[in-house]
This record gives sequence, structure tokens and C-alpha cells, in this order.
Amino acid sequence: MAETDTKAPAKAKPAALRKGALVKVNRAAYSASLEASASDSTAPDYIFEGPGELLLVKGDYGQVRWNRPVPDVWLRMDQLESCG
Repeated sequence: MAETDTKAPAKAKPAALRKGALVKVNRAAYSASLEASASDSTAPDYIFEGPGELLLVKGDYGQVRWNRPVPDVWLRMDQLESCG
């Protein structure tokens, strides 16, 4: 008898975020980060609701612009997720 492969299929890797993508911040990833502990104790809700536009990606960080009169911010890419 031939053995069948019982391994579960590999999970598809989520699509990498690119410049121009609409993003929001993953609350769990951000809350446990160094950036959160160095910032205001309560982050504004709009960063978790999105959308923000990913303006630039440099290494592990992305620059996000919100559709509000606030400054652009740099966040680690692992803290961002696609909005939509």
C-alpha cells in the first residue's frame, strides 16, 4: 500500500503590503509593541479602524497617512494589515 501524505496543506502567506495600499493597525500587534509603550497610553481609534494609505516602505517599517489632519506615522509592517 502506498502511504498518503497526511500533512495539512501549507497556509497561504498573506499578500505583502505595498505602497498605496489601504491599511489599518492590528490592535493586538500594536498593543504589545515597544512603539505603544513609548507613545500615549491610549492610541486613537482611527488607526485601528482605518483606512490609512501606505505611503512608503523602508525595511521593516511603513509610513502611513491618515485621512485626517494629523502627521504621517511610521509603524512596523507586522503591525499593519490590509483594510478591506
